[in-house]
Amino acid sequence: MRLLIATDAWHPQVNGVVRSLEHMAEAGRTGGIETMFLTHQDFASMPLPGYPEIRLSYATRAKVERRWAGLAPTHVHIATEGTVGFATRRLCLAHGRPFTTSYHTRFPEYLAARLPVPEAWSYAWLRRFHGASNGIMVSTPSLERELTGRGFTRIMRWTRGVDTDLFRPHGSDALAGIPDPIFLFVGRLAIEKNIAAFLDLDLPGTKVIVGDGPDRERLAALHPAARFLGTRTGEALASIYAAADVFVFPSLTDTFGIVLLEALASGVPVAAYPVTGPLDVIGQTGVGILDRDLRAAALAALAIPRAACRAEALRYTWAESARQFFGNIERAHEMPPRRSASRAPVATGAVEGG
Repeated sequence: MRLLIATDAWHPQVNGVVRSLEHMAEAGRTGGIETMFLTHQDFASMPLPGYPEIRLSYATRAKVERRWAGLAPTHVHIATEGTVGFATRRLCLAHGRPFTTSYHTRFPEYLAARLPVPEAWSYAWLRRFHGASNGIMVSTPSLERELTGRGFTRIMRWTRGVDTDLFRPHGSDALAGIPDPIFLFVGRLAIEKNIAAFLDLDLPGTKVIVGDGPDRERLAALHPAARFLGTRTGEALASIYAAADVFVFPSLTDTFGIVLLEALASGVPVAAYPVTGPLDVIGQTGVGILDRDLRAAALAALAIPRAACRAEALRYTWAESARQFFGNIERAHEMPPRRSASRAPVATGAVEGG
């Protein structure tokens, strides 16, 4: 298999989409699968206004076709609904090539949070975009039920994993000197992540925020007592997780939340709302508290044993995630290509979910 993955979400973005795709490529190499990426780096691009880490590429069907000729893929997966993904979709439809897609981001909710665009319009566009694929990969049962209810078909499951060697419980001093208990958030600092709901909570100890994004300056100015550490990766990030007492996940719109697994693998219990993502990862496992009262959830999570969190995270492996991902692609490409109109409005950009 020579797999081409078309994605608008790519470096310098640091998010769950990019990490998931990188892990799939690594697993593919181990299994003899050659994975190639088509990203904004292959085209002229500009930073998305107000969101410079996201690049809006000038990808067109003709430009993708020129790149395609040199790559000669046998299979195609379109990871995002941005300009790279849309141009690749048009090319596949024009040549009758089957392809799969994945649903990472609640684009309708994210767009509605910024502009007066009804969610129903965005979902109609997404149904058309994904409706041309031979399979739409989603990460959780609750998201599958939701999209099925909205008229999406040919849905396939693709779970996520976590690096349990990197993210692990250990005697970290990364947050030494900060009053505890330490309530941690890791993620993009943007309006759709609902971080203000966490920062507004009356909690003891210290709130620690890891990540960057368009809302960082505003949130930091409103909450001077919170510690904003910026983006961290690798061992530096793992050490911060291990030093925290509770991971607070205030998002109402994520499709999964790889950060939930990273926290659990580090032995850190989760406090979150009972919505898609936390419902699937935490559910009734006892390694987190899901409550509409996020403060009550955060305080109650302090009593959860760290060993139980670690044990739950060990159930999630990137090997299993890759088995599902490549299995879906093989099954989907055995089906005849879908027939769908290739003309649809081009999405204005791609943002991460998770």
